[in-house]
Amino acid sequence: MKFPTSGSFFRWKPAAWLRITGADAATFLQGQFTNDLRGLSAGEARYGLWLEVKGKVVADSFVVRDAVADGFWVGSYASMAATIRERLESFVIADDVVVEDETESWRAVTIFGEGVGEVVANGHRAGVVFRGRRGGSEHVEWVFRVTAEPDVAEFVRGWPELSAIEMERRRIEAGVPLVPVDLGQGDLPNEGGLEREAISYTKGCYLGQEVMARLHAMGQVRRRLVRVAAAATAPATLPAALFAAGRQVGELRSAVDDGRGGSVGLAMVSRLHVSADTTMSFTPDAPAVVRMLPGHD
Repeated sequence: MKFPTSGSFFRWKPAAWLRITGADAATFLQGQFTNDLRGLSAGEARYGLWLEVKGKVVADSFVVRDAVADGFWVGSYASMAATIRERLESFVIADDVVVEDETESWRAVTIFGEGVGEVVANGHRAGVVFRGRRGGSEHVEWVFRVTAEPDVAEFVRGWPELSAIEMERRRIEAGVPLVPVDLGQGDLPNEGGLEREAISYTKGCYLGQEVMARLHAMGQVRRRLVRVAAAATAPATLPAALFAAGRQVGELRSAVDDGRGGSVGLAMVSRLHVSADTTMSFTPDAPAVVRMLPGHD
């Protein structure tokens, strides 16, 4: 099985790539992860979160069922391996579960191109392949051991290589939060709009589940991560406060140049003080150059 003969790619290094094994691995992960891992087929991945008891976000990851041997892979774009490993091991008591950090031995590429979904459906044995969360066109993540780098480089030879700025622009324009940059340890999953794709409300107990159930019943949070556009370059240091009518109403969490002299970003804003037509500024007395982009509830 080969990838399509044309496409584009982005090289990256996982912030976390952990191997989870043991007789209790499946039940242990199911009782900790926010998404439902039941019925996860070999080679299939599911995205979700690791929470603390008050429902705040500790880290995010994909959980992938190992297609070759019994066990799981836990991988993340930006949540650090040490953070996830500490979170998991703090709840391993009498469980037969082993957590091994293999991050330094693995690399990855994101592959964009029509037809990559077929590769996922049929499986790929040269590493681990699963659907990603990058925004933009159809794509998969291909995670492989460092020793396979020459083979992977040959595979994508001649394809356009995307820059980190282009990838960040795609992610932000798609409104995909990066954990812990856009959604961190002081935030609830629902504030980042992750309740649909990262939270199961039917799987049963996991750490933080009671808080998620209450939020689901309430249906509202007081803050929300939104896409914004600025008719100016974003501040060099993020996060950066956002103001409206002299009051701080939010915080710009991530941003990238839009290629037209301005910037686009993701901001956590107060739903009590920001509406669709609110314009914001980077300091209390500066011109209002930041506006919300359409598509937010």
